[in-house]
Amino acid sequence: QVQLVESGGGLVQAGGSLRLSCAASGRTFSSYYMGWFRQAPGKEREFVAGINWRTGITHYADSVKGRFTISRENAKNTVYLQIYSLKPEDTAVYYCAAGYAIVVVTSVNSYKYWGQGTQLTVSS
Repeated sequence: QVQLVESGGGLVQAGGSLRLSCAASGRTFSSYYMGWFRQAPGKEREFVAGINWRTGITHYADSVKGRFTISRENAKNTVYLQIYSLKPEDTAVYYCAAGYAIVVVTSVNSYKYWGQGTQLTVSS
């Protein structure tokens, strides 16, 4: 059974940094594409970053380029999202997702597996 478990969220002051983790289990993810999405209250879920597990090639939403860094650690089957210079508008539930043979990495419909999400709240 595939499981994606996010952790690392919390309450952080603006300007600070935080690292979110996504522990993946239940299958070999080396052929998968891993994405991070976020959903703020009253808004649609949006793509923020993604990584091809095999090649390490990354993609970022324009709105987070330069502040977000996605990475993976093969030995721990874990994907990370490092966030710098946090802003109040980064407040959202952050979700980890996995998909295979993805064409459109920014689309929620491209991903088969989802975690339960972790709440990040940035105070001003």
